[in-house]
Amino acid sequence: MEPVKTGRIFLAAVAANLSAFAVGTCLGWTSPVTPKLKTEDTSDSPLNAPIDSTDEAWISSIVALGALVAPFVAGPLADKIGRKWVLLSSSVFFVIAYVLMMIGGSVVVLLVARLIQGFGVGFVMTAQPMYVGEIATDSVRGATGSLMQLFIVSGILYVYAIGPYVSYQALQWCCIAVPIVFDVCFFFMPESPYYLAGKGRKMEALKSLQFLRGQSADGAQDEMATIQAGVEESMANKGSIADIIKNPGNRKALFISAGLLVFQQFSGINVVLFNSQSIFESANTGLDPAVATIIVGIVQVASSGLTPIIADRLGRKVILLTSAGIMTVGLAALGGFFYMKLVVGDTSSVLWLPVPALVVYNIVYCVGFGPLPWAVLGEMFPANVKSIASSIVASTCWICGFLVTYFYPALDAMGSYYAFWLFGIFCIVAFFFVLFIVMETKGLSLQEIQDRLNGRK
Repeated sequence: MEPVKTGRIFLAAVAANLSAFAVGTCLGWTSPVTPKLKTEDTSDSPLNAPIDSTDEAWISSIVALGALVAPFVAGPLADKIGRKWVLLSSSVFFVIAYVLMMIGGSVVVLLVARLIQGFGVGFVMTAQPMYVGEIATDSVRGATGSLMQLFIVSGILYVYAIGPYVSYQALQWCCIAVPIVFDVCFFFMPESPYYLAGKGRKMEALKSLQFLRGQSADGAQDEMATIQAGVEESMANKGSIADIIKNPGNRKALFISAGLLVFQQFSGINVVLFNSQSIFESANTGLDPAVATIIVGIVQVASSGLTPIIADRLGRKVILLTSAGIMTVGLAALGGFFYMKLVVGDTSSVLWLPVPALVVYNIVYCVGFGPLPWAVLGEMFPANVKSIASSIVASTCWICGFLVTYFYPALDAMGSYYAFWLFGIFCIVAFFFVLFIVMETKGLSLQEIQDRLNGRK
């Protein structure tokens, strides 16, 4: 038995996740840019007049509309042209969007650009979990699957750290460089051996597996045979939406995967990511909002680095339960601060509270409910329905993301505490969902996961 060189797997996973870094720049973009767009001084804005609350709501949320439509294109494309080429093509959307943001002079152009960004986000969020889930061995799939969150928050921190201190135009140039670097790095990585095997390209699949495992053809032959048998069994019954609904195991996988991502969005994370600077300005903690936002970004990156280390040691379920429980505490504390600010008026004794509350919230989100739902999605479905199921689940995620980000300004106008307490309630429900519904996949092969979902020993 030749040993597997997991460094090769992580190299391909890191290269693929540079696309997630580009997603992070899109998600974090509004935090430093919105204050530039809202100010009366338009010298550092692409617009001739400040935006109003309606414009702000659409600019924040329309990314989610693009992201919920894109998976229905990206999923079938991932089966037709491959996971690798779908990921590479996502860069086209990002580049076009940032060019439009540089040359556009109206809210409509910004909305179109943000919608196009959403298409890129949807392509990445559909194809990346499929690719990373299929290139990894059973022992490191949790670690590689959780890299997405690390790279997303790194992209967010990149924008948080640069945005407040450079001009609007300079920020767009900094962002447009990211997808270009991703294409250059990922172009040299192999396609998923599962995809190649499913297309009957057996020699290419074996070469891909040899590269990923760092083994000779003989050393990789046994795993290749297992992959080929599994793919052929799945592809013999080419899946459809009906197969997801009719098959008990697929129904359970869909319920678990979609449920985790629904709760991920209703935890309020996109509100925090899109509006961090504005939230700290509203809290008036005495700390520079840009600095407070960067602190939160640094915490996100640091805590996201923990998940690849612990995901395959502690298991998905324990981490998700801990994440949901502590997020509830952080959101309750933040809601309590804003309630005191509105009702009591005197918050001088707890001015310190918003920063640690958001820090704690972000730590446990980035360790648990940020990365693990996507990691679970990448390993829950058989090959014959994976692309369709991934499209449905990713779109469900972004429908919820749109609803949360679009209606947040209205909730915020009523009182910020309403929003944060509502998010806290969803985190409580998420805790019990994980406790009673989610199955543990730690250390299981993709076939063993299917056996458990379908009640087979």
